[in-house]
Amino acid sequence: MPHSHDAADAIDDALEASAEGIRALKISLIVLLVTTILQFFVVLISGSVALLADTIHNFSDALTAIPLWIAFVLGRRAASRRYTFGYGRAEDLAGLFIVGVVAASAIVAAWQSIGRLVNPQPLDNLWWVVAAGIIGFIGNEAVAIYRIRVGQRIGSAALVADGVHARTDGFTSLAVVIGAIGVMLGFPLADPIVGLLISAAIIILLWGTVRSIGRRLMDGIEPELLEKAEHALEHTPGVLSVDRLQLRWVGHRLQGTATIQVLSGSLSEAESVVHAAEHELGHVLPNLDDITISTITTAGRHHASHSHDH
Repeated sequence: MPHSHDAADAIDDALEASAEGIRALKISLIVLLVTTILQFFVVLISGSVALLADTIHNFSDALTAIPLWIAFVLGRRAASRRYTFGYGRAEDLAGLFIVGVVAASAIVAAWQSIGRLVNPQPLDNLWWVVAAGIIGFIGNEAVAIYRIRVGQRIGSAALVADGVHARTDGFTSLAVVIGAIGVMLGFPLADPIVGLLISAAIIILLWGTVRSIGRRLMDGIEPELLEKAEHALEHTPGVLSVDRLQLRWVGHRLQGTATIQVLSGSLSEAESVVHAAEHELGHVLPNLDDITISTITTAGRHHASHSHDH
C-alpha cells in the first residue's frame, strides 16, 4: 500500500512544481506582451519588415504560454477512471502546439520578407528600429533564462522548449538591429534578407525542440536519469541486482517500474528492502511520483509487486 506521508509529499511536490511553472508563465507572458507592444509601435513608424517578422514572432511566443498554462492546470487534476495515469501528458501536447506556432510564425516572417525583396519599400526612423531590436533582445533573453531555469528545475520539457523559443526570439531581435544598420550603411535589401535569415534560423533551432518533445511522447528518458536510478537501487542494502528498470515522464513528473533481486528471506524483509530502495530513488529523482517495485528472491520465488508512491 502507498505510504500516506510519502504520497502526500509527492502530491505537494507535484503541485508546487506546477505552481512554479504557472508563475513562470504568468511573469514571462507580461514581459513579452510589453515587449511586443513597444516593437509594434516602432513597426508602424518605421515600416521595417524584419522588425515586423520579429514582432509577429514575439507575439506568437507570448501566446504559446497560454496552452502551456492550461496544461499545467490540467496536470494538477487527480487521475480518473478514464485517465488512470493522470493528465500530465497534456504538457507534452502543449509542447507540440508550441512547435506548430513557432513554425507558423517562421513561415509568416519568410512570406513578408520575400514580398519585401520583390517590392522594396523605403524605411524610416531606423534608430527607432535599432532601439526596438535591443528591447526585443533584452525582453526575450530575460524570459528565456527564467523559463529554462524553472523548466529544468521542475523537469518540464515543454517549459524548457518555450524558453529556448524565447531565446531564438532574442537572437532574431539582434538580427533586426544588424538589418537596420545595413540599411543605414546604404544596403536597403539588408532588412528583408535579415527577415529571411531569421525565418531560417527559427526552423533550424526548432528541430532540437521537436526531438525533445517527441522523445517525451514516445516515453523516452534521459540515460543519465536511468543510470542514477540504477545506481541508487544497486547500492540499497539487501538488493543483489537490478533485473529491470523502466522510467518515463508524464508531463514534468516521473513514473516507473523495477524488478530487483533480494536475498532469500521473509516477505516482511523483502518489503523493508523495497521501502529502502524507494527512499534511495526519492533522493536521486526528486520528480518521481510513483514507482512499482517487484522483488525476486535468490531462491527464485517472486514476491508480489509492491507499488509505492514516492
